[in-house]
Amino acid sequence: MSRLHALSAAELGAAYRSGALSPVEVARDVIAHVERCEPQLHATWAFDADTALAMARESEARWRRREPCSAIDGVPVTIKENIATKGVPLPLGTAATLLVPAAEDAPPAARLREAGAVFLARTTMPDYGMLSSGLSSFHAAFGGPTRNPWNLGKNPGGSSAGAAAAAAAGYGPLHVGTDIGGSIRLPAGWCGVFGLKPSLGRIPIKPPYAGRVAGPITRTVADAALMMAELSRPDWRDAASLPYQPMAWDAPALDPKGLKIGLLLDAGWGLPLDAEIAAAVQAAAQAFERSSRWRRSRRARWPTASTASGACARGSTSRRCPPSGARRCCRSSANGSHPAST
Repeated sequence: MSRLHALSAAELGAAYRSGALSPVEVARDVIAHVERCEPQLHATWAFDADTALAMARESEARWRRREPCSAIDGVPVTIKENIATKGVPLPLGTAATLLVPAAEDAPPAARLREAGAVFLARTTMPDYGMLSSGLSSFHAAFGGPTRNPWNLGKNPGGSSAGAAAAAAAGYGPLHVGTDIGGSIRLPAGWCGVFGLKPSLGRIPIKPPYAGRVAGPITRTVADAALMMAELSRPDWRDAASLPYQPMAWDAPALDPKGLKIGLLLDAGWGLPLDAEIAAAVQAAAQAFERSSRWRRSRRARWPTASTASGACARGSTSRRCPPSGARRCCRSSANGSHPAST
C-alpha cells in the first residue's frame, strides 16, 4: 500500500486492527513525506523522527498483543507548539521566549499520549498566536514563514498555521491546534481542511485562558471525532473545564433537511468586509438556498453584561495506558482530495 501518509486515522485504525499495516511502516512513510516537503512548507518545529519511531514500535507491540490503548493508537499526530509536551520547549512563535523544556504534558498532549498516538512534531504559530498567518520571529531563523501547501506563495492562516498546513500537506491525519478568535477555524478554512473549536472547557487545557480552547484539525470529520473522544477526557489541572460527559462523537451525521443555516456577513466590529469575499460567501449561500427553502442574513448581536452568563466546573482525573518543484511538492493525494502525497 503506497502513500500511507494520505490515509485517514479511521483507515489506519482498521488496517492496524486487521494486521494489514503496522504503526512502524506508517510512521516511516509519514517521516519520509515530511522530510520531502518541510524544506518548502516550514510547518513543523521539534520534528523528532527517532521519538516518533520509538512510539510507533511501542504501538505496534500493543496491536500485536491486541491491546491497543484507543482507536488512534499508533496514528501520527502533530501538536501546536503552545501545547506543552514533556521535555520540549514552548517557543510560542516568538524569538523573545526562553527555550525551557516543559516539565509535563499539557492535558491535550497527555490524552494523546495515553491514547497511544505517535508524536511526530510540534507545529508552528506566529508570535504569541497574535496573527492569522505563518509569520513568526522565532521560526524566521529556521527557514521562514509557514506556507500554504496548496500554493507556497500563499499564507496558511493562523494562529494554528503549522497545524493546518501539516493537515493539508498529509503530515499524517491528526493535528491539534488552539483557538480563541479563529486560530483553528481560519487556517483550516484557508488550507481546505476541517477544524473544530469546541465549547470552552470541553477539552481541558493548561494554562487556561479566557476563550482559549484546543481542538482538532483534520482532513475528515470522522478523524476529528476520533480525536475528540480522547481530547475531551477529564483533567483536574483545568479548574474551568466542563464536567466530563461521554459523547457519541462518531454518531451518524444528521439529515440536513429542515435545518437552518445562519449567514453572518457583519461581525459588528473590525475591518469592513471586502466586497470580493462577501460575493464569494453569498454565492455559497445561494447554492445552499437552491436546495432549501430558508435563508436569512443577520448582523451579530453581542451579549450585554445583563445577558451574559457562564459556569465552570472541575473535571476529574484521567485514565488508561501509561505514557511510554517546491510549489508542487505537496500537491495531490491518493484520491486527489488534499495536497502533498507525492
